[in-house]
Amino acid sequence: MLPAMSIASRSERFSVTMLAGAVMLAAACVSGTSVSATERQAIADSISRQVKAAYDLSKPNVEQRLLSLYPTSGRVVSAAAGQVLTSRDSLTMGIKAFWDNVGVNMREPKWIWDQMVIDVLAPNAAVMTARYHIPHLTPRNQPHTLGGAWTAVFEKRDGRWYIIQEHLSDLPSMPQTDSAMAMPPGMKMPVKP
Repeated sequence: MLPAMSIASRSERFSVTMLAGAVMLAAACVSGTSVSATERQAIADSISRQVKAAYDLSKPNVEQRLLSLYPTSGRVVSAAAGQVLTSRDSLTMGIKAFWDNVGVNMREPKWIWDQMVIDVLAPNAAVMTARYHIPHLTPRNQPHTLGGAWTAVFEKRDGRWYIIQEHLSDLPSMPQTDSAMAMPPGMKMPVKP
């Protein structure tokens, strides 16, 4: 039987070997894919321009411009509102349903990008995380705002950037204005005797 020290040493060697293997694998995956600071900025600017143009609600054909961000073939994964879509056909139906039920009712909408962070992972891969809001008027001419956060993974195909995976989170609904909702967290309304 081996002494306890030897078992611990073998366990440590195994851990170090696994860590070294993981580091070498990661290095192999990114070798030859270095991107200069100038290239990173150019990629980020290109993606930013493409997304902002697609979401310019003052121009016609909004549905088509939104869909232009996604590849016409291959898998696309989109998670939003508790749903996960995994094909362009289902994504197309989702965008159409949003525009037919919500977008068409927005009067004078303006898509405002509050923050957009783009990290370039490789010459053909990037991820964007953005925060946005859309002030508009309802059909009753009441001011209303939609908004949220969006993370999208882009892949460059045939010289153009496409979203291959995304997750959207809506801003929480505005709280009710009754007095119970106005109480600070942890506080309860006094009970009348």
